[in-house]
Amino acid sequence: MASREGEPLSPAAKLFHAPSLNCYVVAIMGCKTSINPQVIKEGLSQTLLKHPRFTSKMIQTSLIDNNKKLKTIWTPTTVDLDNHIIVPEIDLNAEYPDRFVEDYISNFTKTPLDLSKPLWELHLLNIKTSDAEAIGIFRIHHSIGDGASLISLLLAATRKTSDPDALPTVPTQNRASSHKRFCSFRWFFFAVWWGMILIWHTMVDMVLFTFTILFIKDTPTPIKGAPGVEFNSKRFIHRTVNLDDIKFVKNEMKTTINDVLLGITQAGLTRYLNRAYGNKKERKSCEDANSNGANKRSSIVLKKIRLRAAILVNIRPVAGIQDLADMMAEKSKAKWGNWMGYIILPFSISLHEDPLEYVRRAKATIDRKKHSLEAICSYACAKLVLNLFGVKVAAAITQRALFNTTMAFSNVPGPTEEISFYGHPLAYIAPSVYGHPHALTLHYQSYGNKMTISLSVDPLVIPDPYLLGDDIERSLKLIHDGVQKKNIANVI
Repeated sequence: MASREGEPLSPAAKLFHAPSLNCYVVAIMGCKTSINPQVIKEGLSQTLLKHPRFTSKMIQTSLIDNNKKLKTIWTPTTVDLDNHIIVPEIDLNAEYPDRFVEDYISNFTKTPLDLSKPLWELHLLNIKTSDAEAIGIFRIHHSIGDGASLISLLLAATRKTSDPDALPTVPTQNRASSHKRFCSFRWFFFAVWWGMILIWHTMVDMVLFTFTILFIKDTPTPIKGAPGVEFNSKRFIHRTVNLDDIKFVKNEMKTTINDVLLGITQAGLTRYLNRAYGNKKERKSCEDANSNGANKRSSIVLKKIRLRAAILVNIRPVAGIQDLADMMAEKSKAKWGNWMGYIILPFSISLHEDPLEYVRRAKATIDRKKHSLEAICSYACAKLVLNLFGVKVAAAITQRALFNTTMAFSNVPGPTEEISFYGHPLAYIAPSVYGHPHALTLHYQSYGNKMTISLSVDPLVIPDPYLLGDDIERSLKLIHDGVQKKNIANVI
């Protein structure tokens, strides 16, 4: 992607500067060694500072043909890394270092980035936590690029620990491969039928998307934010689970990683909400002795919940890490920026005796969504509204669509082996986002043989995010154990 003098902001970049959608991407990196700030600066000067978006600031200028009208442009500037790399003084004897890091990140979500310089910063915290020797935190404004671009750029700035000259290996898939079967003439009629179903599903999804903007709202629950939630500070926590456990469930149930992740999320949210509604029943009925009746009432309440997630989908053709690394290069074929479309995914919140039912339902939901062009259409519609009606109208529509859902959900595959960030081996990567109208954002990030579950919450809505994290982790164990028991029963 080349940067030109006075390059205007893209429509999506303008959207992310609207007050109700002032979004930031946060990438938390746990390091296995203490961090040397000078080494990081030297590394950034050789990589990140070669990317035009990280060396440009926003300014407003008059159009040549109309001095009364202003436009916002990216303009190159000289970057002083001392203004972007923050190394705070830390009490190394802090009693609860994990909470200290969480408080530190939460506090800077209250303050916007300085618009007089490029919109990114890196915080380096040399403090030992339960799962890292030091912490690095990137905060980047969403107008610079979408999550796929920024995480890809971050990974492109790393190298394999086993081979300091090699880029990380990231699993990819070929989206076009599923269509090869339609190249043969004998599949012609099946292809026509497949295409008709695709069009029908897309039309239904876009009608429901429109209705969500207009009047369909999710059920108010203990995890849904109130109006203005986008302006509240957020708290970030994470859990790390064994990726092999997830792959075991995937292989035995013949599903995908996404199916399993959605399944354990539905199971975890069900546990959390069941407890929340159960506690309300207990307070109201003074601990009703009929526990079976209480469980039935809770089950009925859960089944009536409409809970949906807004999911950002990368609409680029899937690229390898080398292509993504080339985003920093001149004349790159990889598309930098915000190339993401939204889909609205319904969650099944209900109690099941068989924990595997959560994965089965997740697979059915995702299979249905795969056979739709909702993401591409939502992206095209958003771009059309921006061009026709401007940022204010587009921001209001997007904000309403997101607010009428309950949460944001994403999953990004990461490196399959250990990587180092300018010579600092990483223990985990935990990306997230804030500034959108959700009280809960759930992000899954794989790294080596681990899966990091990142939760971004509004503490005014979800004061006990650790409990929710435990519920999701516990749900994975129950589903994993359920698959093992089923296999044993089949053998017997």
